[in-house]
Amino acid sequence: MYTDEFAFERMQMVKEQIEARGVRDERVLEAMRTVPRHLFIPLENHQWAYSDAPLAIGHGQTISQPYIVALMTELLELEGDECVLDVGTGSGYQAAVLAGLVPEVHSVEVIPELAEKAARTLTRLGYLNVHVHQGDGSCGWLENAPYAGIVVGAAAPVVPAPLLEQLDEGGRLVLPVGSSGFQQLEVWTCQGQKYRREINLPVSFVPLRGEHGWK
Repeated sequence: MYTDEFAFERMQMVKEQIEARGVRDERVLEAMRTVPRHLFIPLENHQWAYSDAPLAIGHGQTISQPYIVALMTELLELEGDECVLDVGTGSGYQAAVLAGLVPEVHSVEVIPELAEKAARTLTRLGYLNVHVHQGDGSCGWLENAPYAGIVVGAAAPVVPAPLLEQLDEGGRLVLPVGSSGFQQLEVWTCQGQKYRREINLPVSFVPLRGEHGWK
């Protein structure tokens, strides 16, 4: 267990940064109120844990801005009985948010040290329905496919074909697509043998590494 000295800051984060910007899914909001973001970042950054910004977590990677985590989660339109895939585990924070919404989360991280640390953090905090895998997330995680939802926490130059192929019927893929410095947040929905794409808003993410990401 842990002492939640940041409970008030977390409530304010949800109210001022997330609800105020239009996120309405109450299950997503409750997950954001519950997951202790400060425990997914280095100790020296705890004072900034609930600020409206991404934060460095080492190895050139970041934990995403809280609003973006909430928005991408809401865009998956989860109902509560799905198996989902989180590409780019990073700190494990996005996976923890998803763990409060669905019974099974698979999360893939290309950097071994981050995968190991995230797995330890998630286990210590009791998120036992999250399975962290070390590997090339741009290829998805075929072993447990198909997925009702896939969220990608890094920017791809184009949408990775394996991620589309691992979507279940009606499933949704949410990811940033574009150049290494500027992307659009896209939502792809599987409809039979076709995919429908929607563009949500401009974003800026670290590059997706791997076979179907940036070399």
